[in-house]
Amino acid sequence: MTSSVAILLRSIGACLPLLSASVARCETIGNMLDRLVLAYPQALAGHDADFIIWRDGTRMPVGRPDTQRPFADKLRNATILDQLSQPYVRGEPSAPSVDADPGRFRNEAFFKKMYGDCSAGGVTPNLVSITWLPKSWGKTVSVTRVNGVAERLKEISREIDDLDPKIKRAAFPIAGVLSCRPVADTGRMSMHGYAAAIDLNLGYSDYWLWGAKSSPSIPYKNRFPQQIVEIFERHGFIWGGRWYHYDTMHFEYRPELLPQQSR
Repeated sequence: MTSSVAILLRSIGACLPLLSASVARCETIGNMLDRLVLAYPQALAGHDADFIIWRDGTRMPVGRPDTQRPFADKLRNATILDQLSQPYVRGEPSAPSVDADPGRFRNEAFFKKMYGDCSAGGVTPNLVSITWLPKSWGKTVSVTRVNGVAERLKEISREIDDLDPKIKRAAFPIAGVLSCRPVADTGRMSMHGYAAAIDLNLGYSDYWLWGAKSSPSIPYKNRFPQQIVEIFERHGFIWGGRWYHYDTMHFEYRPELLPQQSR
């Protein structure tokens, strides 16, 4: 066996430890990339050990697993494998372990190709208007239609609108959807820049940077109803309240981290 073939087999078959406060499991690189392809079937055709293959034939490098790379570097320069490396754990909210931020590693090239570059007008052609909570708030917002995000948000809106008024009050007025801006602590484009994220009622929100200066650690805070979180997760959206660097009003479409929801 040649050395290059041996490296290839080791790479795609290697069992990588994926750790969080409440889960420990191993997943091969091949399985990680399988779940990415399954999450975005309209955009992705497949993969090999080194590249994601888009349906237009584009081959995008996935990077190499490196457990020694600093957390801050992964936030700013995430590979596609980094993006898949932290498990997203559902269930009742609890304080995440330090730097457990499943979903905050985002490969910018991947998402710009998927949704467009908002700074160059690339997101606008795919924007559609939906009415958020028509029975409770009834205002329109612009979201992307890519990956069926708009249709998923319509269904989420319908389900939240049927909740008890005391619960659904946390879902409006919303704080925003499309916003072409970087994330404050990474300098990389927010998922809001792709119109694939939504921030709910600011009055119910807690955000790690609001209190980080007063303590060397980040005490966990959350006031968002679990019923709303569960509705979003059923439709492929992850919740910022599951991050150590929490942002509890924030939801973004990331079905690769919710593989049972991929479709």
